[in-house]
Amino acid sequence: MSTVYDCKRPDTRQAGLTAAANTVRSGGLVVLPTDTVYGIGADAFDPSAVGSLLAAKGRGRDMPVPVLVGSWSTVDGLVLSVPQQARALIEAFWPGGLSLILPQAPSLAWDLGDTRGTVNLRMPLHPVALDLLREVGPMAVSSANSTGNPPALTAEQAREQLGDAVSVYLESGPSEHQVASTIVDLTQARPRVLREGAVDSAALSEVLGMEVTAE
Repeated sequence: MSTVYDCKRPDTRQAGLTAAANTVRSGGLVVLPTDTVYGIGADAFDPSAVGSLLAAKGRGRDMPVPVLVGSWSTVDGLVLSVPQQARALIEAFWPGGLSLILPQAPSLAWDLGDTRGTVNLRMPLHPVALDLLREVGPMAVSSANSTGNPPALTAEQAREQLGDAVSVYLESGPSEHQVASTIVDLTQARPRVLREGAVDSAALSEVLGMEVTAE
């Protein structure tokens, strides 16, 4: 059975965060609000939990799971290096709707799918998500929907699609922006926008001092 916690109410918000943290630590799945759309999340360092996440969505390893972090400093331990372009974008747009693809640290013992040695990182601008991430550490988080269906904008929409595959649902009202994050690939010499979403290419270009366009 899954449980829904109303995080708009102070008395149930903390209970929900505690239940979600315990679920993540025990290898279970949770649905959490972010500033873009709702996400389904698991412990990024638990391969079995990440496998359950992919199975719940009906998604293959060829579509690896992004990782959400609760602070800027967490990134340094997850990637091979943080280039100046990445630091500039992090300072400008984190927390917020920008995901960065970087070469992962080779020592990391995780399995997010077929990442080809990279990791997709984001720090969301949502207090509930940040509180959970700061409690449990980096989480593998994908949009809270079954593959082929629209992303969930509320926990209830997520529950209609994912059901009891998820143990804890954190409800915090409709997503603020209701659009997916922008994804920028920083693994090559020139930044590439793989998906334009919450942050537009013009804003990226202004920060980096070069034209950045979507593919």
